[in-house]
Amino acid sequence: MKPSPSERSSNTPLPEFGDFLTDEVNPALAARHFLQAAKDSLAANFHPSRAIAPLLRQTSDAVDAVLTQLWSEYVGIDTDTALIAVGGYGRGELFPHSDIDVLLLTRTPPSADTAAKLERFVTSLWDTGLQIGHSVRTLAECEALAKEDLTIVTTMMESRHLEGDPTLKGALETLIEPSRMWPPNAFIRGKLGEQQSRHDRYSNTEYALEPNIKSSPGGLRDLQVIEWITLRCFGAGLSEIDEPDFLSEAERDQLRNGQEFLSQVRFALHTMTGRADDRLLFDHQKKLATAWDMSDGDTLAVEQFMQVYYRWMLTLSQLNELLIEVFEHRLSDAPESAIRVIDDDFEVSDSRIRARHDAVFRDNPSNLLRLFVLIGNDSLVDRIEPNTQRLLRRDAPLIDESFRASQVNRDLFMQVIGVPHNMTKQLRRMSRHGVLGRYLPAFGSIIGQMQFDLFHAYTVDAHTTEVIANTRRFMRADYTDRFPVSTRIARRLRDPRLLYIAALFHDIGKGRGGDHSELGAVDAEQFCADHGVSKPDTELIVWLVKNHLLMSHIAQRRDISDPEEIQRFAEIVVTEERLDYLYTLTVADIAGTNPELWNAWRSSLMRQLYTETRRALNRGLENPLNRDEVIRTTKRAAAESLEYRGFLEDELTQFWAARGEDYFLRERAEDIAWHTEAIADHDLQQGALVLVKQAGESPIGNATQIFVHTRDEPNTFARICAALDTLDLSIHDARIYSDADGSTLDTFFVLKSDGASLDSHPDTFSEIEDRIRQHLSQAALKTVSRHTPRTVKAFSIPTTVRFAQDESGGLTTLEVATADRPGLLARLGSVLSRYEVSIQGAKIQTLGERVEDLFFLADAAGGPLENDTLLAQLEQDLVAELGAVQGEGTSAVDLQI
Repeated sequence: MKPSPSERSSNTPLPEFGDFLTDEVNPALAARHFLQAAKDSLAANFHPSRAIAPLLRQTSDAVDAVLTQLWSEYVGIDTDTALIAVGGYGRGELFPHSDIDVLLLTRTPPSADTAAKLERFVTSLWDTGLQIGHSVRTLAECEALAKEDLTIVTTMMESRHLEGDPTLKGALETLIEPSRMWPPNAFIRGKLGEQQSRHDRYSNTEYALEPNIKSSPGGLRDLQVIEWITLRCFGAGLSEIDEPDFLSEAERDQLRNGQEFLSQVRFALHTMTGRADDRLLFDHQKKLATAWDMSDGDTLAVEQFMQVYYRWMLTLSQLNELLIEVFEHRLSDAPESAIRVIDDDFEVSDSRIRARHDAVFRDNPSNLLRLFVLIGNDSLVDRIEPNTQRLLRRDAPLIDESFRASQVNRDLFMQVIGVPHNMTKQLRRMSRHGVLGRYLPAFGSIIGQMQFDLFHAYTVDAHTTEVIANTRRFMRADYTDRFPVSTRIARRLRDPRLLYIAALFHDIGKGRGGDHSELGAVDAEQFCADHGVSKPDTELIVWLVKNHLLMSHIAQRRDISDPEEIQRFAEIVVTEERLDYLYTLTVADIAGTNPELWNAWRSSLMRQLYTETRRALNRGLENPLNRDEVIRTTKRAAAESLEYRGFLEDELTQFWAARGEDYFLRERAEDIAWHTEAIADHDLQQGALVLVKQAGESPIGNATQIFVHTRDEPNTFARICAALDTLDLSIHDARIYSDADGSTLDTFFVLKSDGASLDSHPDTFSEIEDRIRQHLSQAALKTVSRHTPRTVKAFSIPTTVRFAQDESGGLTTLEVATADRPGLLARLGSVLSRYEVSIQGAKIQTLGERVEDLFFLADAAGGPLENDTLLAQLEQDLVAELGAVQGEGTSAVDLQI
């Protein structure tokens, strides 16, 4: 975060309103032209290296010139009415497209003549193009409304006389004095209620993906709340108060510099968009990074810009909380509770821990960590007293290399990780007050670091603490419903602290330009060596950090019904303890990446992989499960089920002869029985057989299972995908089997496009069946066309295609990464069918704005694709087809500031 720019003079002089006024031109129309010329000049004078305050004042001055001229034109100078600027305009600070709020104030209801003049004045204002908010009120009406409405009294507190009777402004100030209405305590409570409601609307986080620069926590409105409270309680603004105990010089600088930065961004945003838009949308973030002269390096320019932005939001949010606590403490009329002395350095009062002297950290820097150990071991302490917070931030720089090398401090940090009460909250407090980032410099580097995509909902530091919070939640019985497997596994871990340390380091290597898993493992190993972690525990932590993405990758990108895949994974894991730790870390990581990411679908995949791997480890790695035995067992179980439906063993042997081994390896016995009975009763001459299983009966979480049996023709896969697209259904898994009799058996697991499960109403399933049959019978492939969401359009995702040979399965794998959009799978399937390439299976993974899909392919003979020329042509056609859908090679026209 850089210091505030100096107030340089503007390069381009502002026009004078008088130059636009002529006898031939209507004053309001002249004002419109003048205001546009003023905006253009101010936009030309803007640069992040220049102070923003002069531009805000000049914008306000330009509006002043227009309003006072029009007032003189339509109302006149000699009047008993006053034109008062209120709200932000009353402060004399205007952004290019801010609303202009004015109060037309009178002592008594205006006469008919005065009312007519005021009406002509207001009409002229609308003709200027300004966004005007106006009210015509008497002093008595202002008093009555202000008593009832906190928002109204707040706008009146920031009033400024423009024209008319100057005594009315003083009369208004007298009417709304704290002695007459909204005394300080009531005002603070009201403002805090408003602020909390506003924060709730913005999810109580400074780290929103597309934050509102004005209204999000830590935004400009939070600064205004402090200013309003100061005005109400002390009769002066923050800049006028000279009380170090209330506002230190360092805090004053942070407020001033933070407001400067946010105001610059808001000014640029208004100029860039040409409207009063305070949302930092993805597309705007990229343009702002360019305006701030940032360029791509180890991290993207937009990520660098947003890290600066988020750090300021966090700093200002902390100052907002601190100063409000100071206000409340100063104005509190409740007697202080009994003081409980902890030791010579700390005591507790009103559930707040506080320092007993101002040198508490300077005399003993280890107290910077010991404070959090004390809080985490005392269930009656839930806050840090404001002055102690100040001392924390003041003395946090004492954490240097020698501090980190102290064995006392290393022991204290390990105690923090092991505290029984609110351990995650202690880490978050340490981060907010500058302690954690200094003790672990690598963590300090990821504070506020965003990842420019829709998949990661949090900055890296916020994600890390959320993952740690999830691992702690697994230890609680009240989380059993959402995480039934994780909670059981976590509570039998030998030492949960090892899991917490792995969670702390799993993403700490991000933003350095290398493999973050490898970099984090190096950091974790050094941490363990420094903090006295035993060699076996160090090896476990390092292995977890290095492999924290492995289990998720296997579960979602591999065929975990294949015993050989399970065996390979088990050979990496080696021990059941590693498996338990990795499972809990993986689930915590997925659930902490995005609130929508952990669902019944992923839960079922992870549970299946965990269960099968545990069985493999129990059998012993030297005793892998035999594929033939799995197939025999599955057939036997299916046959036993079908026996009760009248099927004979010889009949089933003949019936299943056309099926390949993969079918019996990947499908469950009960599904095979379901398929077999339906196929036996169906004549393909009458069209495709389509079955839909209720969501509650699906083996894969909350997904709906669809089975299609039809003639194996070109574009069969593409047609089915197109049919599901028209129903706004998203395919998450697909299993494709070609029979020797020229038919195909396809299984799809689907959810709604937003990840929700389908309802189980029969009409829903009938509609799916009818739509698939309809698309399979059409002469031409029809793909769906649907509006692409704005958030997805902001990202340019290059299409990448990669082929590899799957030696174990005798197939070719195709990995496709591209932008998510409707019709994607249908288009891909259409391209493959032109080359007589069949899809034998698919793993579909949507990661925010992009997809990373894996397909298992076979040639017309059922073998792998081994012709290099064919693979090269396929790659070219797939990139052309999928890239064309999102308009690759085109770019939006940049808006100029």
